[in-house]
Amino acid sequence: MLEFYRGKRVLVTGHTGFKGSWMCQMLLEAGADLHGYALMPEAGESLFELAGLQKKMDSVFGDIRDLDKLEKTFQSVQPQVVIHMAAQPLVRRSYAEPVYTYDVNVMGTVNVLECVRRTESVGSFLNVTTDKVYLNREWDWGYRENEELNGYDPYSNSKSCSELVTACYRSSFFSDKRTAITTARAGNVIGGGDFARDRIVPDCIRAAMGKQEIVIRNPYSIRPYQHVLEPVTAYLMIAAKQCEDAAFAGSYNIGPEESDCLETGRLADIFCETWQELFHERISWVNRYDGGPHEAGILKLDCAKIKRTFGWAPVWDSRTAVHKIVEWQKDYLDGSSADICMSRQIKEYLAQTAKWKEVSYV
Repeated sequence: MLEFYRGKRVLVTGHTGFKGSWMCQMLLEAGADLHGYALMPEAGESLFELAGLQKKMDSVFGDIRDLDKLEKTFQSVQPQVVIHMAAQPLVRRSYAEPVYTYDVNVMGTVNVLECVRRTESVGSFLNVTTDKVYLNREWDWGYRENEELNGYDPYSNSKSCSELVTACYRSSFFSDKRTAITTARAGNVIGGGDFARDRIVPDCIRAAMGKQEIVIRNPYSIRPYQHVLEPVTAYLMIAAKQCEDAAFAGSYNIGPEESDCLETGRLADIFCETWQELFHERISWVNRYDGGPHEAGILKLDCAKIKRTFGWAPVWDSRTAVHKIVEWQKDYLDGSSADICMSRQIKEYLAQTAKWKEVSYV
């Protein structure tokens, strides 16, 4: 699958973020002609900077709300594949800054799609959204791609809108299938090198490093936790396959097996056990519900479509994913560079994807 990207001009929006950095590292190892468009990395620790990615790729710092600058970048790069990851990605921030969240996640998507429409070189476009786009009915089973889209909070709802914008552009401007267009709805992504606030694993790592108890806001919420390499690899697979055959375009859920949809408290248990195993330090977590804004209680994804279509399957279960995160942190603290830590885990992950069996489109 990665052979497809050798020499291909690929433009990634939001490449300076956590997930974007893992995406860029994988594309660089695949030999892609890689370009990025995103805001400058936020002050403080940044995986993009720690991995030295700016020196290895063409990077334009800009806001996706700036249509003129974005279009100039498209016209300069003439990308063959576009992966749209730029977003305001945090639920709690969306409550504090709803206008900004909608502006970035909705009008930003409009701008990117408009640039795709005006750039004939683009053969494949993938819009990365979220598992939170669905109208959450607190079901105990996974949502399918044909379920109603209507996220509750401003972040989730803005991503639902981004899905609708993408569907509109697909039907209005790309019915000739010149450019294959897909949205990908991933579960809760975890991995080494994430320093964001209000995310469970970075919060766990900060607490462990400070030898403090881990504070869990809602240990009983159930989420489809998955290692970052699961969706990143799936994104690249979909973008490559639909470029070769537009019949693969559409919408796909990307999530873990049912057994890895865990309560947040259980994920924290696994983290504490793994930290003690690798660092030989005991840590624990405490339940401190802070009465914050509404968040879904149960959220799961039905991933039958991507499994049926491509033979895709998750590679690392939740315990393995957490082990890889703590292992990444330990290697980094022991002096390994961030890009070497990433590269090592990418190779380990890809070596285990041989179980995937490609099948015909259904």
